[in-house]
Amino acid sequence: MNREDAAAFVAAAGPATRLLGLDLGTRTIGLALSDAGRRIASPLETIKRVKFTPDAARLVEVAGRHAIGGLVIGLPLNMDGSEGPRAQSTRAFVRNLKPILPLPVLLWDERLSTAAVTRTLLEADASRARRGDLVDKLAAAYILQGCLDVLADMAWEDPAPE
Repeated sequence: MNREDAAAFVAAAGPATRLLGLDLGTRTIGLALSDAGRRIASPLETIKRVKFTPDAARLVEVAGRHAIGGLVIGLPLNMDGSEGPRAQSTRAFVRNLKPILPLPVLLWDERLSTAAVTRTLLEADASRARRGDLVDKLAAAYILQGCLDVLADMAWEDPAPE
């Protein structure tokens, strides 16, 4: 993500709309929701993946229910910054989703997001079952919060003209 991509995303999403964060996994999609002021990301839910069409229909329903202005989707880059099969799969998902859910999309580097969330849950002594229930939506919140923090820094550095 670069500043131009982020600025274009914010402009396309419009003011005072919520953002939906997604952590795409092979079996689940973790969802997180921002507040309208785009300051705080909260875990929302975990969708059990079935096939693309029902998964996309669920995302359309969630986006409509929460008046979503844009999607922040975790991009699973390799540690060296290169894109592997999972990143290519994420890009394909986004390409297929855009005609069905025509919202602006910002792909966000998600390296180590699941590891960070899992570590936090282990430190909180969460059971294996509880971790399984929480990890995907918490990873989505972690991804979305990282994006919100950068967007807030950009707004602070580049205030709107008066």
